[in-house]
Amino acid sequence: MALTEIKIKNTKSKDKPYKLPDGEGLYLLVQPTGSKLWRMKYRFAGKESVLAIGKHPTVSLAEAREQRFEAKRLLKNNINPNAQKKEIKRLSILNSNNSFRAVAQDWHDTHKKKWTPEHATRLWQRLELHAMDQLGSRPIADIKTPELIVLLRRLEKRGNTDTAGRLAQALNVVFRYAVHSGLIEQNPASDLRGVVAPHTETHFAAIRPSELPELFAKLENAETSPQNKLAIKLLIHTFLRPGELRYGRWSEIDWKSKQWNIPAERMKRRISHLVPLSVQALALLEELKVFSGYSDYLFPSQQRRRHPVMSENTINKILRGMGYGGRQVGHGFRAIASTALNESALFRPDVIEAQLSHIEKNNSRRPYNRGEYLEEREQMMQWWGDYLERSSMMISHGQGYAVS
Repeated sequence: MALTEIKIKNTKSKDKPYKLPDGEGLYLLVQPTGSKLWRMKYRFAGKESVLAIGKHPTVSLAEAREQRFEAKRLLKNNINPNAQKKEIKRLSILNSNNSFRAVAQDWHDTHKKKWTPEHATRLWQRLELHAMDQLGSRPIADIKTPELIVLLRRLEKRGNTDTAGRLAQALNVVFRYAVHSGLIEQNPASDLRGVVAPHTETHFAAIRPSELPELFAKLENAETSPQNKLAIKLLIHTFLRPGELRYGRWSEIDWKSKQWNIPAERMKRRISHLVPLSVQALALLEELKVFSGYSDYLFPSQQRRRHPVMSENTINKILRGMGYGGRQVGHGFRAIASTALNESALFRPDVIEAQLSHIEKNNSRRPYNRGEYLEEREQMMQWWGDYLERSSMMISHGQGYAVS
């Protein structure tokens, strides 16, 4: 006799397990503990088996019957219901381990040793902010090109064209990593280049060299710590990239040779870099020792325990507070130095480019050697130190802003 929900509800446990049949192999197994478990007995390849369907009332009578129907459909197609159940469970675990987030994290962990810490952080933040909400929990094998296009165009509609372009690049390498890992057969992000508007390269905001005296005067009166002021001054004197400066270590400073030796892993181009230190730059480092000599880092974090060095936003925030919003950013000091050095006509362009740690995109030119043009670079950096010293003294002496 077929079961009903009322009959199941009124069923009491006994000292031993017993069955309540519903027909066609489906029955309710009532345990001494009171648990009521759905089971289905069937034969496959001449052997009797039992399929565990679930627990009542989590699985209702109607749902148990639906699963019985599905099991009988599988048997008709010569598929073992228990084997199918195990395969579904395996795929569920596999998809969980191979979600977009899991694969992206694996890609990031595998490659981040090749990047600067700052670049690695930016890459992950881009994915976290603009892709993880929609894609993070999805099995990577289920993600198709059309939904990636929707994701990117949504960013474009908000005016984030540059971000959309960079996200398309990041998605492409994550899915390519999944292909190489054998998780998917085709890369759904491989044809996104024409979907978003092409990225237009923008230059970092920078004032003219003649405006440096005013900047130095404003920096002296800026409401920030002495360490932060020294960071900006050293950034100007060395024209390093902000990330290269922020992660600087005292062990990299060669006081005897008057050089700052930056390892390859912290350079954008992954080539170690040497910065000849002017008399003025050495004096700034001596001053900095008072504040951070206790640390491995030149600019240790003063607040954030999770991050060892000053925030990447600190320098630009100070510059905005000084009234340079949209006119000058930390990275832009490199452009100021390049302009002043080229306009001086005292130094060969190759010497300036080597000190800027630039590499020609034309492969016919070999990458520079870290010690290339060293004597000329030492002379150039001292000239630059003297130039900046004159700039910093001009307003205090009541002179104009032009520096020759």
